[in-house]
Amino acid sequence: MQTKTVVVNNHSNTRKFLEFVEIRTKITSLFPFLMSLAYLFYRRQPVNTECTLLFFSSMFLFDLTTTAINNYIDTKTNGQKLSFSRGTAKLIIYLLFGVSTALGLTLAYRTDLVVLLLGGLCFLCGVFYTWGPVPISRLPLGEIFSGLFYGLFIPFLMLYMNLPSGTFLTLMVDWHTIRFDLNIAPALSLLLLSAGPICATANIMLANNICDLEKDITVGRYTLPYFFGKNALNVFAGLYYVTYLTWATAIALGILSPVCLPALITIIPVHKNICRFRAEHIKEKTFVLSVQNYIIIVGAQTIMIFLSGLFI
Repeated sequence: MQTKTVVVNNHSNTRKFLEFVEIRTKITSLFPFLMSLAYLFYRRQPVNTECTLLFFSSMFLFDLTTTAINNYIDTKTNGQKLSFSRGTAKLIIYLLFGVSTALGLTLAYRTDLVVLLLGGLCFLCGVFYTWGPVPISRLPLGEIFSGLFYGLFIPFLMLYMNLPSGTFLTLMVDWHTIRFDLNIAPALSLLLLSAGPICATANIMLANNICDLEKDITVGRYTLPYFFGKNALNVFAGLYYVTYLTWATAIALGILSPVCLPALITIIPVHKNICRFRAEHIKEKTFVLSVQNYIIIVGAQTIMIFLSGLFI
């Protein structure tokens, strides 16, 4: 009987933990990682297994950390309860942060200064998203930061570590000079490749802020929809259409193969979801449409890139 109780409690604690870190929202870090792997496969580029595993582990655990911090701080003001006591929740945050930091520093030691600097920037922005005197979440910057840090920096770091040295940039530092060289063509190719996760991630944040606009104003949170008003819905739609424009451009320029063309068909269900969200933007009913669009767009792009590697 005692064993059964322990098992039930373990299951309950696991469920509470997954709720605390909102595991269902981690597609925004998982999908860009998988898309980057698919692109490396398409390019026939060997993957550095050690660095890739270190990167994924650090990235994923820190993503859990930022969500846990966000929930810990928000529950101080929104009247909701945490899955754990505040002491236990704080301990979980410290453990997640400590392990992810240790893995990140190990990765930086195995690679170079660029990974250390960019990884450190990601950590700082993740912490200050909801913590500090002026959290990023209370400013009209959440969409930009989430889009760039999830949609662009994850693919960049993945490709930077696995493609030949100097493909995107070179940073040399000594006691007398700092030299930074950026290769424009590969950088633009990366932007075109990453536009899908950048825009789709930003739109998850934008949809959330559109739905929560009135509630956010009452607690002094002035997000992008506060400044854009009804035009926020036009931005929401426009970001999705940009993903298809950049996808077609990447194919036309030879960055991606023609095998990726069928991904453009997904504009049909995405457009339907855009129209539904325009008509009714209520958190409980239609916010999920932004998540569906993310899965449709980035999922289709990842699959088609992988298929390109199989057939080309």
